[in-house]
Amino acid sequence: MEQFATEEQQVEAIKKFWKDNGAAIVIGAVLGLGGLWGWRYYGEQQVANMEKASTEYELVTTSVGVDDATDVKVAEFISANKESGYSVLAALQLSKASIDAENFEEAIQHLDFVASNASEVSIKDIANLRLARIYLQQDKLDAAMKAAEAVSSESFGAQVQELKGDIYLAQSLTDKARAAYSAALEDNAGNYLLKMKLDNLASING
Repeated sequence: MEQFATEEQQVEAIKKFWKDNGAAIVIGAVLGLGGLWGWRYYGEQQVANMEKASTEYELVTTSVGVDDATDVKVAEFISANKESGYSVLAALQLSKASIDAENFEEAIQHLDFVASNASEVSIKDIANLRLARIYLQQDKLDAAMKAAEAVSSESFGAQVQELKGDIYLAQSLTDKARAAYSAALEDNAGNYLLKMKLDNLASING
C-alpha cells in the first residue's frame, strides 16, 4: 500500500540518521554540559554504549520475522537497550513482522512500546497509525479513534482523516465519514481508493 510505503520510507530515514549520527548526538549533548574530565569520560562511555547498541541492532534485526528464535533475540535487545533509540526502531520492526504474521496482539504490544518511548514524533505517529488500523480491524472503534487522534504530524493528515472516515463508517456515522474522507482527499487527491470510499457512501445512503 502507498501509505505503508510512505511510513516505511520515514522509518528507514530515521534508522539511517541514528546510524550516522547517534554517537555524535550523545557526546555533543554531554560535552555541551561542560568540559570537565568527568563529563568527557561519561560522554565517551555513552558513545561506546551507543556504538555497541548500533552494532547489536544491525545484527539482531537483519532477519526479523524469519523465525521465532530471531524475534526472541530482538526482544532481548529491546529489553537491554530501552534507553536508546535503537530499542524503539527494533520494536517497530518487530511490530511489522507481527502484523505480517497476523499476530495482532503481539503487534499491539510492540507498537504501544514505540508510541510510549519514541523521542521522534514521526515514529510515534507511525506507531499510532498502525495501532489505529489494528484496532479498527478488531472492531475496537474507540481505541482506534484514540490512536488516530494521537497522530500529530501534518504529513500524516490525509491518512488520519481516511482512518477516521473508516472508523466513522464502522460506527454507521456516514455524515462524519463523508466529511473525513473529503478532508483526506483535499490532501491526497490522487488516492483512487479513497475516492471509491467516498463514492460508495452515496450508495449506502441510497
